[in-house]
Amino acid sequence: MSERLGLIWGSAFFAGSLAQATAWLTGQPAVVLLLAIGLITGHAGFDLVHPENLGAGLEPLVGLLVSLVLFDGGLNLRLAGRDLQRSVLQLVLVRLVLGLPLAALLAHVLAGLPWPLALVYGAIALATGPTVVTPMVRQLRLAPKLGQLLEAEGLILEPVSAVLGLVLLQVILGDLGSWQEVASRLLLRLGGGVVLGGLAGLLLSEVLRRLAAVAASRGGQPPAEPGGLELQLTLGVLFLMFSGCEALLPESGLPAAVSAGVVVGLRLDAAATQLDALIRQLAMLAITVLFPLLAADVSWAELSPLGLGGLACVLGLMLIRWPLIQLTGLGLPSLDWKEKALLSWIAPRGIVTAAVVSLFALELDRAEVPGGATLKGLVFLTILLTVGLQGFSAPWLVQRLGLAQPEIAPELPGTG
Repeated sequence: MSERLGLIWGSAFFAGSLAQATAWLTGQPAVVLLLAIGLITGHAGFDLVHPENLGAGLEPLVGLLVSLVLFDGGLNLRLAGRDLQRSVLQLVLVRLVLGLPLAALLAHVLAGLPWPLALVYGAIALATGPTVVTPMVRQLRLAPKLGQLLEAEGLILEPVSAVLGLVLLQVILGDLGSWQEVASRLLLRLGGGVVLGGLAGLLLSEVLRRLAAVAASRGGQPPAEPGGLELQLTLGVLFLMFSGCEALLPESGLPAAVSAGVVVGLRLDAAATQLDALIRQLAMLAITVLFPLLAADVSWAELSPLGLGGLACVLGLMLIRWPLIQLTGLGLPSLDWKEKALLSWIAPRGIVTAAVVSLFALELDRAEVPGGATLKGLVFLTILLTVGLQGFSAPWLVQRLGLAQPEIAPELPGTG
């Protein structure tokens, strides 16, 4: 058994690295190829990789690695200027107030989900995953304003989506009675996660500051390999914080990871940039192995019953983003029509969305509530179509609209 489990992990790492290498050679979006590799090697393809054999240990590992990705995003979340801050706030509020009920309506009318599960789908579909958006933004070389807006949307809405979906699921399962309980549980987990993450970020940034001071007093000699000890301490604090938050308040670890990253990024400033270079490599490794592994768990048996109604639901979800973006951009001179057009199209769902719906489907099955498999199939169909269609078309659209930054050629020795 241990050999089989090792083979699964080895296959996931190899498949992910192969997809990354192919993306670098061909210029295609890496996230699309990671998804394709997972489908080909998993249940929907040659059935070579069986993630379910990893058992219960897969879920906490996915959570820890996702917290790393969210911490990396929070570390870089520096929203410069009031226009950008206002754009992010309006986009988040518009998608919460209008996007959720519209997505639920599509899921109920077109995909046939009962209203309670349709609302859960609407909550889950809010998340535009940083695990997908961040690599795409970097590969497309978008202007900082656009890139920050897309990343900030995902970083804020992803934890909100997970917590809101969990609270709605508990309503379905009968764990919560009144809407007052729903609101208090939602605020407790989101607010508690932000506070605990902020405290952990303060602690970590202070430790890293003192470590840098000790290194300076020793003549600039680091206590270990450059960045090595800082990275180990960061991962230790981050993973302990995430697992502790999850034990105290389920799903609060996601907002805590974002909050900790923001605090560390703001307090360390230039030093955070050096730390982020190390964190970013690990975050990319997490994406490289997790995306094919979760995609391998998708089977055609979960997707095919959705039929044309499921396809229409997801395509409708992609199209309703356009009026939401137009509404978000009212009174915001910082966004021109080209930028609004790009924002209207790029909204892929990612790893957290897949992990959350897999957990919800298990909870529904345990409670013998019908519809869990349909909900999971519809969410995975949403991931497949948004990542596939938007991932392949985004480079063309960016070039067509002229929104890509020029690539800076490396300086040759002796030319400076």
